[in-house]
Amino acid sequence: MKHIRFLLAATLCIVVGCQTLPQVGQTPQQLNHTLNYWRYLPDDYNQNRRQQWPLMLFLHGAGERGTNIAAVLKHGPPKLAHEGKQFPFIIVSPQCPTNQWWSAPTLNRLLDDVIARYRVDKDRVYLTGLSMGGYGTWTLAGTNPERFAALAPICGGGDPAIATQLRHLPIWVFHGAKDKAVPVRKSIEMVDALKAAGADVKLTVYPDAEHDSWTRTYENPAFYDWLLRQRRGPGTR
Repeated sequence: MKHIRFLLAATLCIVVGCQTLPQVGQTPQQLNHTLNYWRYLPDDYNQNRRQQWPLMLFLHGAGERGTNIAAVLKHGPPKLAHEGKQFPFIIVSPQCPTNQWWSAPTLNRLLDDVIARYRVDKDRVYLTGLSMGGYGTWTLAGTNPERFAALAPICGGGDPAIATQLRHLPIWVFHGAKDKAVPVRKSIEMVDALKAAGADVKLTVYPDAEHDSWTRTYENPAFYDWLLRQRRGPGTR
């Protein structure tokens, strides 16, 4: 596979005048020497230089914080991409520094940089995360709801007061009924507030799941099909 990719890249280099093409697959990157992240590009990203791609921003949990970027490969889409699964969108998976929480300003800078560098469909930017990343999903969306097309927080919690800011967004929430680390009521409170605000929101509670409600979510093809159907509305641009 690597040999084939090399030949394809060499051929494209000749065709487009030896311009540097971004490496497809999942590779480690860095934002301004401050934030490490994994960037995944679909295998056919370089084949059509006019095509724009959906973007998923994935936020990991507290256990993957630090300086070892390999830790981010433990769960979720970056894990699946590392194992060889192919996705029809760009995936950005940053690493939160040691003993810190997700920072909305930093994540917004990351999104700005990625959108400037790659062919991102700005009307199809999706936000998801697990545990601490679920909390980060709610927080970042509440800070900048206009830039996302859909949210998928997993076993996290948020401030119900932001429900009115998110009422225009399609949201799918996931949680384990037996979760002792983050009680399921944290998600139920958010969903109830969103429904009261008139949001398009649904909740999936796995009756037998504890804190790990993310594995079956991220392995479910229906989850990605749902994401890819969502687009940012004209009134939110």
